[in-house]
Order: sequence, then structure tokens, then C-alpha cells
Amino acid sequence: MEILVRPVIVIGGAVLLTLAIGWATDRLLRKADERDHDSPLWELLRRGRIPYQLVLCAALLRGSYDQAKVLERHQVGIGRALTLVLIGSAAWLVIRIASAIVETTYSRYARAHRDPARVRRVRTQVELIMRVVSAIVIVVAIAAMLLTFPAMRAAGASLLASAGVLGIVAGVAAQSTLSNMFAGLQIAFGDMVRIGDTVVVDGEWGTVEEITLTFLTVRTWDERRITMPVSYFTSKPFENWSRGTPEMTGTVFWHLDHSAPIEAMRAKLRDILRESPAWDGRAYGLVMTDSTPNTVQVRALMTAKDADDIWTVRVTVREQMIAWLAAEHPYALPRVNTSEAVPRPAEPVNGRAPRPRSPG
Repeated sequence: MEILVRPVIVIGGAVLLTLAIGWATDRLLRKADERDHDSPLWELLRRGRIPYQLVLCAALLRGSYDQAKVLERHQVGIGRALTLVLIGSAAWLVIRIASAIVETTYSRYARAHRDPARVRRVRTQVELIMRVVSAIVIVVAIAAMLLTFPAMRAAGASLLASAGVLGIVAGVAAQSTLSNMFAGLQIAFGDMVRIGDTVVVDGEWGTVEEITLTFLTVRTWDERRITMPVSYFTSKPFENWSRGTPEMTGTVFWHLDHSAPIEAMRAKLRDILRESPAWDGRAYGLVMTDSTPNTVQVRALMTAKDADDIWTVRVTVREQMIAWLAAEHPYALPRVNTSEAVPRPAEPVNGRAPRPRSPG
């Protein structure tokens, strides 16, 4: 009877104690969340209850499994497996706790500061910091798991002896990866580009959607994703429309007939902008910027508070101005002249007026 009861008491007691402690901790976190609605810390910590219970259960079983007297021939292997589970779940729990703390700090900063550029910069730094912390924790956890095996401990001396050669080989092999990692840190703390910035890269206009230690993703206006190494942004020029203040100035060009009513177009531009909610009211203007033998080039200038609004203002002005010209001043639209050319007058001969040519 003792052979059956002892394992049930040891293993079942460890599982029941884990569930009880986990339930009590979850209740405490839930009550703390109800008292402090403004902080997301307690709700984020509740997401770590699974690794928390794994840590408790693995620790309890690792400490009391010897008393169960089950599979004693495999006791070493089972103990090592429980140790591996304990290390892995502990690393998982540390990442969840660090993520909760960092996310809570960022949310408080975002509520306290109204400048969207600074908030995006902090968001970029926070995400990259979390990736670095996660990578460090995972590497340490894997190293701790490997050190639980005696063979790995015995090979440690030879690994340290060849660390210099391995470091040189790894540095040469991973030169591109390391350069991207350092470029990612430079972007995060150098404030070159941030998540949410509007950029133009290789002629493509889009918004920065994700920044990692090695690559950056730009979401274009037509929902495509352009992925490129972060080293691109530290070695090549690019346009960042969100750098500094997000306010922007846009232009619209038309090619019209020489008889286009410029003054009437200025008045119409003013009326169009006043009816457009995307125009911020800072400035506008309309001038003739160029002329050709067949057309003139007219440029309209307008302002908006950000890149999205400047796009809306530009398309609105372009559409409504063309519609107004077609309805009210159709002669101003460009056309192809089909009339006969005016003949060149004849030059005088010996100071006498040229004799007019007969029609025949």
C-alpha cells in the first residue's frame, strides 16, 4: 500500500499545492488590478501564470521526487528533466515579468507626454530593449541547461581554450549580422527612425511598422511590406517625413492653356481649402512656375498637420480644380492647335516694300 500511496501523496501534493498557490496569486493580482485600473502591470503579470505554475511544480517535484520512490533506476534522468523544465520555465517567467514592467513603464510615459514623436521614439527603444533582454535570458537559460550535463562541464575547458579562434571565426562569419545588430541599437538610441514614422525608401512611401535588431519593415500605402536590413538606414540617405514636427507642405501641378484664369484659380483654391478639414490653415498659394510653347505650368501650394492629411488635401485640390476648370473655364484646359500657321511676312528688297503675291 505504501508503494502506491507515497507517489500519489508526493506528486499529487506537489500538483495540488501548485494549483493552490497559483490560484491565490492570481486572485491577489486580480484584486490589485481592480484597485489600480490605470496601471496595466497587474493584468500583464497575470499573463505569466502558466510559467509561474510550471516553476512552482517543477521546483516542488525536483525537491520531493526522491521521497516518491518511483522509477528509482531512472531517478537521475527524471531529476535532470525536472531541472531542465525548471530552468526553461524560469526563463519564460523572467521574460514575462520584464515585458510587463517595460510595457507598464511605456504606457505611463505615453500618457504623460503628448508629443507623438517622443512617444514613438520611446516605443522603438522599448521594443528593442525587450528583444535584447529576451535574447540574453534565452542564451543564459540554454547555457544553464547545457551545464546540467557532466559532459558539457568537462568540455568547458577546451571550449574556453579555443574561445579566441572561435571568436575570430564567428566574427568573420557573422559580420553582416553583427553590423545589423549594432545598426539596430544605433537606430533605437540615435532617434534616426521610429515605429510609426512616415518614410520614403527607394521611391516607396510608407510607414515604419516594425524594427528589430536585424531588419526593419515598412508598410506601404497599398498594404505591401518592405523588409530591409537596418544597416540600410545607417549607410544610405532616406526621407523621414515625421522627423521633427509632423507638419508638411504639399504641391499640386497642372499643365494648362496660356489663357488659364490664374486669379480666378487662386480664389477657387482658397475656397477649396476652406472647405477641406485636412487643411491646417497655415499657408496656401498658386503661381505660374513654367511655360512651354503649348502650355503653362501652374503650381498650387498647401499645408497640413501630417503626411496623411497632406495627401488628402492634395488629391482634393487636384480633383476639384480640374472639375471647376472643365465646368467654368474649359478654354483653360490644354488642347492641340489644328489651325493653319500664320505665314512669315516677306522681307523688303532694296528698301522697297515687297510686292504682294497673287493668290494664283
